[in-house]
Amino acid sequence: MGVRRQLLRSASSCLKRPVMKKDSLLNDYFTKYSAGPPWTLQSGNLEGVDQVVVIPAYAEKDLLFTTLASLAANSDTELKKTLILCVINNKTDAPAADKDNNRQTLDILNALISRQSFPEFQPADDLLFTIKKIAERPVRLGCIDASTPGLEIPARTGGVGMARKIGMDMALHILKSSVDEPRLMISLDADTIVGPDYLMSVRKAMSSGKAQTGIVSYEHRMPEDETGKRAICLYEIFLRYWMLGLQYASSPYAFHSIGSTIVTEADAYLAVRGMNRREAGEDFYFLNKLAKIGPIHRIRETVVYPSARISARVPFGTGAAVEKISRDENSGYDLYDPRVFSILKKWLDLMSQSFNLSASRILDMARDIDPGLESFLTLRGFKLVWPKIRGNVKDQKTCERQFHGWFDGFQTLKLVNYLTADFYPKVSMISALKGILEMSDIKYSGSLTVGGIPKTEDAISILSYLRMHT
Repeated sequence: MGVRRQLLRSASSCLKRPVMKKDSLLNDYFTKYSAGPPWTLQSGNLEGVDQVVVIPAYAEKDLLFTTLASLAANSDTELKKTLILCVINNKTDAPAADKDNNRQTLDILNALISRQSFPEFQPADDLLFTIKKIAERPVRLGCIDASTPGLEIPARTGGVGMARKIGMDMALHILKSSVDEPRLMISLDADTIVGPDYLMSVRKAMSSGKAQTGIVSYEHRMPEDETGKRAICLYEIFLRYWMLGLQYASSPYAFHSIGSTIVTEADAYLAVRGMNRREAGEDFYFLNKLAKIGPIHRIRETVVYPSARISARVPFGTGAAVEKISRDENSGYDLYDPRVFSILKKWLDLMSQSFNLSASRILDMARDIDPGLESFLTLRGFKLVWPKIRGNVKDQKTCERQFHGWFDGFQTLKLVNYLTADFYPKVSMISALKGILEMSDIKYSGSLTVGGIPKTEDAISILSYLRMHT
């Protein structure tokens, strides 16, 4: 039976149907914003699926099945209501070796889905052992072929964002028939392993009703080699330092933006018109939209473990950062000056009390906070933005929400980078950490001696501590 017919039959059999308004929104989304054809789903029966784990995979044969095996170790109860959807993708101009890797991955996935042997491809012994662990469990697998000629992602149409969107749009198709709440779309990466409590913990956290979007705690896996270990420690310290700064400033955008940690309800995905098609940073921009419609809940009950491998596939992100730090032994030891977060905090505090103030008065007060802040706001057109915000609202609460819709995570990043480039250059990692921890009244029991470059073991200790606070 074709997937579309199967979806329609499942929908018609439900006792609880979405209201007509929601049907209209869904139709509008699939008509205007969905990734759409030519991509289709290969899977078994979809009845009873209440959550979909979406995993984009590009030339990941050696890692994807380890990730799937870690998911397969979750409870039967959770596996029976979960579809694990792999989007095997490459662009039209991808290297031949990567396309062949994807072809082999699709062969294995199709064999697992249909519960058949591998007629043309015999995996190596260690991979075969991993595949058997998946096959022995009640895993519900699905895959989308975005790799075979005619189905490839066009060379100029995004990257991992497009692959993630293809999978999440299909998940929305599937979940529209679900009668149970929450209907979850869970984002994971092909190189990220999870614990046996992962699916249960995520669903329990999202069932609390605290938020429609959640971020799962994460810890990058430590490489064996010293260079790789140093690189990922420094990069994750940078990520968590950024989070400490936003938390100190009480920014509503104080959450990690890592693709393999995102969980969102289908209704929220629909409300923000889905995932974007970006080559990199798709997770940041997706969460930036989601944060504007509701709070982002931190899911601390379980942890995902992304890979720390070097990668040059995208211009920024974990792989690119690890590659840069690994290449340059002096790289990665500088962080934002803590003063930029102090300025950010004073700015956000000012705007929480500016309901009756004019744009000119706010800019004068911004100059008193720091001339760089006033300069940034002028460049960003605040004099024109504020009257529009103020003219469309009648109460302070709505005004604050509209303000944070404009001064969002992207504007926050731009402010910090502007202040860093023109006023407050980056400082040493130890100096920055001492400053932000003191500002945040967080006591670190280890050593933060200013001067010199910390040893890898000291960086690991610092990272372990920061993981408890971010």
